[in-house]
Amino acid sequence: MIRGIGIDAVELPRMKKIIEEKPKMITRILTVREKELFDGLPLKRQIEFLGGRYACKEAFSKAWGTGIGKVTFQDIEVLVNEKGAPIVTKSPFSEGPVFVSITHTDTLAFAQIILEGNEEN
Repeated sequence: MIRGIGIDAVELPRMKKIIEEKPKMITRILTVREKELFDGLPLKRQIEFLGGRYACKEAFSKAWGTGIGKVTFQDIEVLVNEKGAPIVTKSPFSEGPVFVSITHTDTLAFAQIILEGNEEN
């Protein structure tokens, strides 16, 4: 049973500006393990990665029903599986799986989160 759905879009030029002008924000948005992945990427992919993770965390907070604030960027972690697909490895949702999808254009990153739980909860 679906417990929540969230979607978010992020402007990539905004992420580029954060990387260039406010690098401390990166560690506010990304967990330590996400930052390790981020650091190994070229700039174009860093921008997409940061935008995608930001969008994921905003989408999660919408699916969770709280918005960012009651749940923080550090409460949610999105890494990659063995095929390179994004997976939520940490979140406050414990009822069941958390599904994530991320896509990019030249100027936007989009993410969708689905929270799934059983009917008994």
